[in-house]
Amino acid sequence: MALAALAKKIFGSANDRQVKKYRPLVDAINALEPEIAALSDDELRAKTEQFKQEYKDGKSLKDLLVPAFAVVREGAKRTLGQRHYDVQLIGGMVLNDNSIAEMRTGEGKTLVATLAVYLNALADKGVHVVTVNDYLAKRDAEWMGQVYGFLGLTTGIIVHGISEDQRRAAYAADVTYGTNNEFGFDYLRDNMKYSREQMVQRGHNFAIVDEVDSILIDEARTPLIISGPSEDRSDLYIKINALIPLVEEGDYELDEKQRSATFTDQGIEKLEEVLRKEELIKGESLYDTENVSIVHHLNSALRAHKLFTRDKDYIVRNNEVVIIDEFTGRMMPGRRFSEGLHQALEAKEGAEIQPENQTLASITFQNYFRLYNKLAGMTGTASTEAEEFADIYKLNVVTVPTNREISRVDEEDEVYRTQEEKYQAIAKEVAECQKKGQPVLVGTTSIEKSELLASMLEKEGVKDIKVLNARHHEQEAQIIANAGMPNAVTIATNMAGRGTDIQLGGNLEMRVDIECGDLEGEERDKKIEAIKAEIEDYKQKSLAAGGLYVVGTERHESRRIDNQLRGRAGRQGDPGRSKFYLSLQDDLMRIFAPERMESMLTKLGLEDGEAISHPWVSSALERSQSKVEARNFDIRKNILKYDDVMNDQRKVIFEQRLELMDDDNVNETITEMRHDVVEDIIQRFVPERAYPEQWNTKGLNEAAKTYLNVDVQTDKWAEEEGIDVAEVTERLTQKADEVAAAKAAQITPNIMRQIEKQLLLQSLDGLWREHLVTLDHLSKVVGWRAIAQRDPLNEYKQEAYELFQNLLDSLRELVITQISHVQLQQPEEPQMPEMQESHIDPQTGKNEVGDDSDLNMDNWGKVRRNDPCPCGSGKKYKHCHGAY
Repeated sequence: MALAALAKKIFGSANDRQVKKYRPLVDAINALEPEIAALSDDELRAKTEQFKQEYKDGKSLKDLLVPAFAVVREGAKRTLGQRHYDVQLIGGMVLNDNSIAEMRTGEGKTLVATLAVYLNALADKGVHVVTVNDYLAKRDAEWMGQVYGFLGLTTGIIVHGISEDQRRAAYAADVTYGTNNEFGFDYLRDNMKYSREQMVQRGHNFAIVDEVDSILIDEARTPLIISGPSEDRSDLYIKINALIPLVEEGDYELDEKQRSATFTDQGIEKLEEVLRKEELIKGESLYDTENVSIVHHLNSALRAHKLFTRDKDYIVRNNEVVIIDEFTGRMMPGRRFSEGLHQALEAKEGAEIQPENQTLASITFQNYFRLYNKLAGMTGTASTEAEEFADIYKLNVVTVPTNREISRVDEEDEVYRTQEEKYQAIAKEVAECQKKGQPVLVGTTSIEKSELLASMLEKEGVKDIKVLNARHHEQEAQIIANAGMPNAVTIATNMAGRGTDIQLGGNLEMRVDIECGDLEGEERDKKIEAIKAEIEDYKQKSLAAGGLYVVGTERHESRRIDNQLRGRAGRQGDPGRSKFYLSLQDDLMRIFAPERMESMLTKLGLEDGEAISHPWVSSALERSQSKVEARNFDIRKNILKYDDVMNDQRKVIFEQRLELMDDDNVNETITEMRHDVVEDIIQRFVPERAYPEQWNTKGLNEAAKTYLNVDVQTDKWAEEEGIDVAEVTERLTQKADEVAAAKAAQITPNIMRQIEKQLLLQSLDGLWREHLVTLDHLSKVVGWRAIAQRDPLNEYKQEAYELFQNLLDSLRELVITQISHVQLQQPEEPQMPEMQESHIDPQTGKNEVGDDSDLNMDNWGKVRRNDPCPCGSGKKYKHCHGAY
């Protein structure tokens, strides 16, 4: 250990050495600055075409990096009035090197992205910048789009609710901003289209993922799913729900860590008796094969009643159960729990029960982002998950130095016995801070706790408390923009992914947007100067009071989330403090902390009403968090192993679809399929090496009629002298080809080609959807094979392969049967099925998909002209959507 420390001291860490490599490039860019600054606007813009030509002539992007970065820096100076710092240039180089740039909050990651985006856009293959919500996608595209537009590049925005044509145009642009959900769903939808012209994406060249830890780590367990409605079973949910009150303690076991609930033998016996009376089960046992569906419903109902709490995990609004995100405490309208759990919650609360959905297409973010030829990311907190980024995505994490030294003080955690004592201590601390004018940001883990704390603060005399959670997210950007004002007290359920800097004294851009919207010319300039002076005055007051103070009310499972909260204080070298207040009743302490924690605290002298602050406690908690992170990594890794099996099959199906869409004449494929079907049915009814009298000629005749629409009398063929299987195969093949040719001649070959192509694509889609459902069910039960000492993953791979072979066999039979019996009708454009999109968005809690999205204006009701716009832009309604 001492040797490692000594080596680090002499040679620097691996990260230091990596950053050092970039320094000569930074010097070269700085040396070019005077030359580039002397160019006129038109000459600067012409550099883009010059670089593109040089790239076509054989120069690599690496060769163009220094002049390209110098041009972007100058473009940003002229359009935004912002010059890239040297450390921001390093960040851009990290992104260009297929790595993750870890940069502290307030270091200007949005501006950093422009460097790598511009350089990679020179290849004319498109660059995608991925953000966590629509507000940030629009804001960043409009903000940084000024730089790209000035330098002659086009910018597109992909947000929820735009048309297919708008999407196609946005993807055709040099730079495309959008959310992770929209990029993923567009990929899935494209692979459900019936022609290339209908598709919107043009490939996956280079992507920069903002808040990369949020998207590639937190959301890696939640696939993007496009689903369609299945049969209505609401009556069964209501009947099962009525049985749960009969279940008592001892009838079930709960595992809070895994969020699972199971019935004990005693509970099963009790339920079997009631279910027989209700005639809901068949046979003797609840676990007989025919009762699988009932078991599924019972388990969902038990979880709904015993593990999910109203106003913590979900709320009921307008007769609907709306999920509250565990990471952020925000409502997620439009998102639904899967596997019947949401329907069980609706039955529990007496809300209207929506039908379950069938999966039409799905992909995890892990497998979507691995489609890109080149991937990079940026975030304030990635180093704790560096192993996972390297293992799953082959991405290195490089910590970029800050522009100014961090002067924030991170104090040791304070631990209390009870939550009540902890909240009282927080309330007193916040009240003291407000008296001296210090801005305070309090991070909580749920809406319930936010509101409890707000009421306790009010009792302590704290004024003007702003609460940011699921019930107030329309004003989110404004609340954050003002969180650095003197005396400001902001309570937020989670700070991850907010995207708006907390600047001491207030956010200039936000205030100018709100207060100068109607002003023009000299009047506007005067107002901006007045706002600047006011902000500077407020900033000095906040600095004098000690800068932003971040108070954490609980440790999160992940150290990253804690670090994101801490990182809000002390931006750009400002002073600041952070401290976590904990109690032995907190979830993390109760479920995950070492069992000897309480005895350790007693030894350290913890008494009722007192707090203890000690490095032992902090390090013990960090070890607990590390264990949880490692466990979650294993879960994600294991899920990925299973998803990789489906992903390999998905690639084959999607590539096959593309080939079929590109092929105007699929007759050759259809003919091969027809010949394969002939061989299949002969193998089925003619045993190998059997004599003709042993052939099942009746079955063969029926199969030839069913699959090929051919009338044959193989019984008579079997009586012929010297007949063999090869002869029968040849005759049946010839007959089938003749019938197909006659049908094509009757319908006309052109129309027949269209029909063949449509039937092939539609049949492939239908069978693929059924295959997805089967694989989903298989993945849930294959774990039990471990009891028989068999590796569940190998079992899953083997069975999934066999199921895929069955899919291909079924495809041949289905397509040939349909084509053989097709009747002449004018072929219609095939319609895509009715679809709903869903995805858990843990970091932001914002649902960008579905009709319940905040971006659907039909859901806003009446909005007054001077109110904040419900879209979350931070502007007044009259200057935003109310202006359209």
